[in-house]
Amino acid sequence: MEEIWHRHLGVYGICIHEGKILLINKNGGPYMNRYDLPGGTVEPNESLVNALRRELKEETGISFNIIGNLGVLDYVIPYKLEKRGTTHIHHIAIYYEIEYLSGELIYCTDMQNNDSIGSEWVDINILSPENSSPLVMQALTWLKNKSNPTLELARLDNWEVKQ
Repeated sequence: MEEIWHRHLGVYGICIHEGKILLINKNGGPYMNRYDLPGGTVEPNESLVNALRRELKEETGISFNIIGNLGVLDYVIPYKLEKRGTTHIHHIAIYYEIEYLSGELIYCTDMQNNDSIGSEWVDINILSPENSSPLVMQALTWLKNKSNPTLELARLDNWEVKQ
């Protein structure tokens, strides 16, 4: 069967505070029912940094400072989007390091426009490929090694969407 990719460009923040990582709980898409990094789609006529600011405010409600860009990785994930007629998502993820400044985390009430049901500070020791997106797993690798992420396309052909 021919693969037909839907390209998704997103910006994501990696934030550690008091030994925990800031994550969202996904309620849709290929990372549904897993932890994911806060962030998301870059809208038309929006800069990457403005998209990151908007997405993090929508999904977490906190105030933060953007430290810097960590790099770009891409993933190919089997995931059908019937409305687009695609079989896979080509997820291009732009990673930023962010610093928590202040504020309380929010629970999402606008499920019409958001695929996150809330954010939380999560102990990194409980995270695994079974409960986290590949973006979270890459963030953990970066945090552990303080090295640049791999530049190769990651094929996630065995990825299972949790329903």
